[in-house]
Amino acid sequence: MRCGSRLLARSGSGTAGVGALVAPARAPALLASRSFGSIGKGGRTHAPQWATAAEPLQGRAAFAAAARRVACAAAAAVAQPPAASGAAAEVEYEAVIGIETHVQLQTRTKAFCGCPNQYGGEPNSHVCPVCMGHPGTLPVLNGEAVKLAVMAGLALNCDVARRSKFDRKQYFYADLPKGYQISQYDQPICSGGHLAVDTPDGPRRFGVTRAHLEEDAGKSVHGGADGLAGSSHTLVDFNRAGVPLLEIVSEPDMRSGRDAALYGAELRRVVRFLGVGDGNMSEGSMRCDVNVSVRPKGQAQFGTKVEVKNMNSFSNMQKAIEFEIERQVALLRAGRGAEVVQETRLWDEGRQETTSMRKKEGLADYRYFPEPDLPDLELSDALMADAKASMAELPAEKRARYLSLGLPLADVLILADELGTAQFFDAAVDAGAPPKAAANWVMGDIMAACKEAKIGMESLEMSPQALAEMISLIDEGVISGKIAKDALPRLLAGDGNGGVRAFVEAQGMVQISDVSAVEAMVDAVLAANPKQLADYCGGKTKLAGFFTGQVMKESQGRVNPGLMQEVLQRRLQAAVDKAASAA
Repeated sequence: MRCGSRLLARSGSGTAGVGALVAPARAPALLASRSFGSIGKGGRTHAPQWATAAEPLQGRAAFAAAARRVACAAAAAVAQPPAASGAAAEVEYEAVIGIETHVQLQTRTKAFCGCPNQYGGEPNSHVCPVCMGHPGTLPVLNGEAVKLAVMAGLALNCDVARRSKFDRKQYFYADLPKGYQISQYDQPICSGGHLAVDTPDGPRRFGVTRAHLEEDAGKSVHGGADGLAGSSHTLVDFNRAGVPLLEIVSEPDMRSGRDAALYGAELRRVVRFLGVGDGNMSEGSMRCDVNVSVRPKGQAQFGTKVEVKNMNSFSNMQKAIEFEIERQVALLRAGRGAEVVQETRLWDEGRQETTSMRKKEGLADYRYFPEPDLPDLELSDALMADAKASMAELPAEKRARYLSLGLPLADVLILADELGTAQFFDAAVDAGAPPKAAANWVMGDIMAACKEAKIGMESLEMSPQALAEMISLIDEGVISGKIAKDALPRLLAGDGNGGVRAFVEAQGMVQISDVSAVEAMVDAVLAANPKQLADYCGGKTKLAGFFTGQVMKESQGRVNPGLMQEVLQRRLQAAVDKAASAA
């Protein structure tokens, strides 16, 4: 095999050039994924302490159509349970949910070799003998990945282990070139943390069992179908193999799809605000696997856990969890609890349901043992200090600071939702813009323009300093709000970055604030509309709006609105007094 070649094919005996993607000769059955739980001393697996909370399950009119995988008898039993099972139908169930999140760390190179850590590229162009697992090659740990993992652990309030180790996780699948994954088993780098989340019902705290370093696998591309089922062949792109991952395992503290979506969204904010990763779910750089079970409310024993994968947005995550809860409850209420089995299911976005991917007969045996090619990971004082010094303002801290500026909560939640938006707003305020005025422009016209252009605020040509200067010119009366709105498209294109004042002056957009000039315009409008003026003097005072519009039209929107209203009201009152004297 030529390592530089992009034409690779995976088989049981080796590799050979066959195409731009790698095709397994005979793909084996998919193996069970890791079990959910915490790892204690001595490598024993402990079930995490699951908090008790309840969320009554509400029926849905469209559930019969959505849950097409549940037999008709089960659906009928939910709608009209027989007398013999009436007691069971009255049972109130609660969901118990935990999430395993894989975050690709934003390093320049892969976890254990010098290949570029870049999304995309020609298939199998970012590979080398190390990440392809060739005999005689040795991994070298990426120090930047360790620093980013420490930063994430600190942000999640974890205990960061000054000494941890790597292990080999043994399993065979076509997109895992080594036949094992370098991961961390019983001594993870981070453990025992939590993530505070602001929810509509108030603040919540979701536990974090552990966060450990590992390497990513390649990517399987199924031909002839959208997924594995029905596909005619499978190709493998190993560009992703060896990319550094931080797997963050939550405690099963969530009780609804909304809880899970809020947790996932806040975790992504933390990842992005720290610069640990880009959190792009559509590109797979942040992937969430959800573990869902249900049990009667008040019962201590856990229900049968089902893992759900293939969710590329938090909206889909919430829908998948809600569907899965309803599916399991429907089976239990129909007396078919034995059909709720431990398995992995995939979310089908088109059909809005989960479908079975593989059954799990028991806990997977990955035959972990310490990675012989890597020494124990010891964190030096210098690395810890560097990680702490590199910590950026976290989302919760940013929201608290925005509230201290006097901004309403609704504004704060929008401004602190995306890193690019927050950075643009902060820079505008630092340049002198009043916080509320800057917030209004950022959340209004600027955000609308970004949405239309399908870009983030970090991609704008307009500088935050230009926004601050524009707001200052409005406050000084040099331009009006209307003029600013008219000028904004040009400013967003960067035309005002050399100076907004110079730009509006060059474009003839400076506000007309000369008293004599405004008086002349008002007099001309009144003289041109004698009938409307006579009607106004006769009591139809709503015509003041008509005259305002005519003056604005006459000035092409450049007249100082405050000064114009002052002059207009003075002229109209004079006309009313004159008409009254004549009568």
